[in-house]
Amino acid sequence: MASQGLSSLSFGTYISSRPGFRSKSKIFRSFQALSKSSSPQFSIRAMGSSASSQKPENIQGKVEYASLSDEEWKKRLTGEQFYVTRQKGTERAFTGEYWNTKTPGVYHCICCETPLFESSTKFDSGTGWPSYYQPIGNNVKSKLDLSVIFMPRQEVLCAICDAHLGHVFDDGPPPTGKRYCINSASLKLKPN
Repeated sequence: MASQGLSSLSFGTYISSRPGFRSKSKIFRSFQALSKSSSPQFSIRAMGSSASSQKPENIQGKVEYASLSDEEWKKRLTGEQFYVTRQKGTERAFTGEYWNTKTPGVYHCICCETPLFESSTKFDSGTGWPSYYQPIGNNVKSKLDLSVIFMPRQEVLCAICDAHLGHVFDDGPPPTGKRYCINSASLKLKPN
């Protein structure tokens, strides 16, 4: 077993082979149920919304963003904007245009101009990325991000065009306790 790489084993097989593993653990049973399903179903909900309030707010005009090709996105965006929003990249801390901006206004999605965050919800998190404690309505959604091994996070996306914005964490200020850590390259500030 030790000579086999993880790529040739299922997660369940690997975990169950570990010393001291209890096969009756809740995590393992949950994983087994997921892995036995031929097509696991996942849902994505807007942050702070119930299942019955899924429609984004204050959106004008309709464009089928899902049908845009990478080439079309590359024509609309700069190289860094494309990397961050369409390829789920991250700009370096303290380098983005808005990490330290105090200008009053509304931050919109760079891809589709959906209003995402009000400047009144922006706070200094000390991380080097713009941080907000609350999005506008249901215009932001999240999903589980397992791209970094052993560090699951909640990815934040535009609810209209699925642009990658950043991640949300549970270490923000009141009233929500959330920290939406957002890449400047995914935003466009429209001052009041």
